[in-house]
Amino acid sequence: MRDFLKRANAFLDAPLDLGPRVMVLAAALALIPTFTSPLYTMTMFAPQYPDGLRLFIYSYKLVGGNNGQDIPEINVLNHYIGMRDLVSEEFGEFKWMPFVIGAFGLLFARTVVMGKMTHLVDSLVLYVYFGAFSLWSFGYKMWVYGHNLDPKAAVKVAPFMPPMYGYKQLANFEVYSYPALGSYALGAAAFCLVLAFFLAARRARQAPAV
Repeated sequence: MRDFLKRANAFLDAPLDLGPRVMVLAAALALIPTFTSPLYTMTMFAPQYPDGLRLFIYSYKLVGGNNGQDIPEINVLNHYIGMRDLVSEEFGEFKWMPFVIGAFGLLFARTVVMGKMTHLVDSLVLYVYFGAFSLWSFGYKMWVYGHNLDPKAAVKVAPFMPPMYGYKQLANFEVYSYPALGSYALGAAAFCLVLAFFLAARRARQAPAV
């Protein structure tokens, strides 16, 4: 056990070379588009909407297509089936997600400056947890919207869940949901962190135990 702890301490205390630091810096820069670009896009087609209704989901707001007019139109349709209106205030994620992403930018910058394996491990583990929790939160929110329907609604539909990725037929609507630039930026940051870890781990394994 003592030898294991020595090796673990030596691994975590190993300094980061230039390569891993550059990759962590790239991860920090990759977070910038999440403040300016949508994370997800949803498009709904129906015979009465041949051009589609579009919803853009940012890290801090909802934006409708057609200069914002698609959200009121979607909410009118939601009213008929008993679904709650889509409004930014209903999404608690919009209150904390930009703050958390900004905190990760600072955490990555700390890793670049202080430059030890332990800082990289902290950044990677916390970021993976953030990504997993964000996906779960997004999926759960969509499930709640599609299952908590007003029983007194004018049009009765079976509970449903909009697609998190790809295509799904919902009543007479064809719904398409795909990640947008903001999500790809988050994925790029994760890739940079993983690559930085593997680059650093090769050198850290060679660090002598103290």
